[in-house]
Amino acid sequence: MTSTVDQLRHPAVPAGSPAHVPLVELRRDGMVEGVHHGSAVVLSPTGDVVFAAGDVEAPFYPRSAAKPLQAATLVRLGADLAADQLALAGASHSGEQVHLDTARAVLASVGLAEDDLGNPADLPYDAAERTAWIASGRGPRKLAHNCSGKHAAMLRTCVLNGWAREEYLSPQHPLQLAVAETVTALTGQPPAHVAVDGCGAPLFAVSLRGLARAVGHIASAPPGTPEQAVAAAYRSHPELVAGSRRDTTALMRAVPGLVAKDGFEAVQVAALPDGTAVAVKIADGGDRARLPATLAVLRRAGVDVDALRPHLPTAAWPTNGRDGLALAASLA
Repeated sequence: MTSTVDQLRHPAVPAGSPAHVPLVELRRDGMVEGVHHGSAVVLSPTGDVVFAAGDVEAPFYPRSAAKPLQAATLVRLGADLAADQLALAGASHSGEQVHLDTARAVLASVGLAEDDLGNPADLPYDAAERTAWIASGRGPRKLAHNCSGKHAAMLRTCVLNGWAREEYLSPQHPLQLAVAETVTALTGQPPAHVAVDGCGAPLFAVSLRGLARAVGHIASAPPGTPEQAVAAAYRSHPELVAGSRRDTTALMRAVPGLVAKDGFEAVQVAALPDGTAVAVKIADGGDRARLPATLAVLRRAGVDVDALRPHLPTAAWPTNGRDGLALAASLA
């Protein structure tokens, strides 16, 4: 049998394109003007597929939606982070002051500073924060990158384990090999391919069903486990997982016990405390289709999504009218 380590050294190359289907339409005066294809899945607490649209078995890159799995790995490796720091370790943060301060504190806890981060410099992800940042005359910084919390926590984990910090982003580093093992254990499948994410960390391709399965395990994990620690951190600090103006934070605040994470290229995963899980991938990476599709699968998972209207952007809400975003037949 091929081990995860062997697969990281000799990754298989995924063949072909996923068989996505129309999920969300843009209608103007009753006519379909644009179509977002994609795939979506709903899993039961036991991991059985109760709804699927498109190709939920094809390998894809979960991007930052994999951060709950990476955060669980850090706990497994003894990172010993406070709940707010653990939430930021699994975050794609907006670059608000609380995000920067928390990442800085994680680094300082092991005698490190911003320059030790391996992620690139960037401007804050949130539009309002970015505008204020530029207006104040500041340029890109490593700490402002949306993944700086994850990188700070990875560095802390390396220091605590006596591992070299300089190569912590290499797929062959003990830290990243441990992440791959966690991905395999929680998704139920070894990574199909290994790439480099936008922040420089290894990126492991899994299926949409596998990603949903993993976050379902995290959301329903028993007390005392690394996975439960991540779920508890997300639930107690949703503002650190994304940001005060972000829909993933709003979803977790509005749905009791929900664990949710978005990712670039229009990926979303969410799971309820009983392990019911949903995952969405929009094929063209169009983020405007992500939330309508997510609401549709959450409804199929038993969530009263109508009660979420006060908490989410009106423009992203699916409509049955003549204009705006609407669900395609595969999700309706």
